[in-house]
Amino acid sequence: MKIELQEGKKIYFASDQHFGAPNPKESRIREAKFVRWLDDIKKEAQVIFLMGDLFDFWHEWRYVVPKGYIRVLGKIAELKDSGIEFYFFVGNHDLWMKSYFEEELGVPVYFFKQHYEIAGQNFLLAHGDGLGPGDLGYKRMKRLFTNPLAQWLFKWLHPDIAMRIALYFSQKNKMISGEKNKEYLGEENEFLILYAKEKIKTEKIDYFIFGHRHLPMILALNGGSSQYVNLGDWIDYFSYGIFDGHNFELKTFEG
Repeated sequence: MKIELQEGKKIYFASDQHFGAPNPKESRIREAKFVRWLDDIKKEAQVIFLMGDLFDFWHEWRYVVPKGYIRVLGKIAELKDSGIEFYFFVGNHDLWMKSYFEEELGVPVYFFKQHYEIAGQNFLLAHGDGLGPGDLGYKRMKRLFTNPLAQWLFKWLHPDIAMRIALYFSQKNKMISGEKNKEYLGEENEFLILYAKEKIKTEKIDYFIFGHRHLPMILALNGGSSQYVNLGDWIDYFSYGIFDGHNFELKTFEG
């Protein structure tokens, strides 16, 4: 996909808000800060990429979606109606998303990595879960979560029961929650960096944009011709990315 950047406009990226965690009361504080960020950037934003795990758990039944998040969803709808484009990449916590965002908000939803050309630069975008070597335990779990039969069985649970079970495991299972390892493992051990290094052997990619690892960083690859970017999160860092057509920056929203 090609995006022509308009004069004076910018592209914004944010990931791993995990709204709903650790409980509704504390989540609403972070939700309010995220809404203030959206208000803060709306004059300059042409496109906003939401790179996954917006919610700590999300599942859509035929006529039901999870309770809450109304201010976040309303603000996205407001900015989308004003002409700002949104693209949503599902993460490992909201991979059960179906058509709600597209039908109610007009926001396209992507389940796999996507390539974009923005102002002549090549971007590869993904949440990041399941990419690269290793992490075999999570990859097996993801195959279960995305299995059509497993999803069909889960949807027949009453939403109150299903949400209680899912939220418990989302926060308690460290393989799912991301608490398993939030420390930087080094350039030779980070699976997303290894994935990016392998990709640039065969593809011309200027920017790899990922979430998932909750570690905000920009790392030069291939002698500086490519950049690995992790967007961090909205739990500890409140970090986000900006591309102005020439440079990519990571910033922290103080709010």
